[in-house]
Amino acid sequence: MEFLLYIASGALVGLIVGITGIGGGALMTPLLLMFGFPPHIAVGTDLMYAALTKAGGAYSHHKQQHVNWPLVKLLALGSIPAALITGTALKTLFEDSEQYAILLSNALGGMLLITAVVILFRSRIQRWSATHVSNRFSQYRGVSTWLMGVFLGVFVTLSSVGAGAIGTAILMLLYPTLRATNVVGTDIAHAVPLTLAAGLIHMYLGNVDFSLLGALLLGSLPAIHLGSRLSRRMPEQWLKPILASLLFTLGAKYAFF
Repeated sequence: MEFLLYIASGALVGLIVGITGIGGGALMTPLLLMFGFPPHIAVGTDLMYAALTKAGGAYSHHKQQHVNWPLVKLLALGSIPAALITGTALKTLFEDSEQYAILLSNALGGMLLITAVVILFRSRIQRWSATHVSNRFSQYRGVSTWLMGVFLGVFVTLSSVGAGAIGTAILMLLYPTLRATNVVGTDIAHAVPLTLAAGLIHMYLGNVDFSLLGALLLGSLPAIHLGSRLSRRMPEQWLKPILASLLFTLGAKYAFF
């Protein structure tokens, strides 16, 4: 029965991801915590889940030439080493996973709060960036992009959240002239190696439940496809605020309690 419950949970998350485009990490990890999984298992398993589910999307965007590969490489130059260093720190600074459970929970809460803000104010972020970010700052974009990669590498490894919605917001802020399709494609293409690297780190630490991962994939992969077809008929103007409110509530719970 538990296996069927996890399949259904994967389907629910996949459906929401397909309809809204919001990354599964922001939804899946809190759900796994509610099921009673410890933070290290929830985060580690979700990272592998994210890497596998995003791979197909990245390939699709690549075929449609939506991926800015130089930007992917620049972000990855910051994020992948940061993820490896973060994983090494967890291994060397703590004797077991229970000792860094509170760190993972707090990081998850913080990233959920940021994700909720990004969902609510995405259009305003786009307008502000288009108005205030000019060519005068072009010389700093390379360093800023690398630093944002480092930020994502650290906190995605700790929380499994942020490679999607927050990564998209970073690209919108730093590259306001980038087309929306290129922002999405570039973000997904970067999320795959980042979540895979972070997931492999957690697998090395023993933080991945493979039977749980299999159940989540069985439910979510067809549901994502169904959700993407339904998204044309679903009103985003009320779906995303509801989702953002839920993520904000969960973020406050894990960040402060």
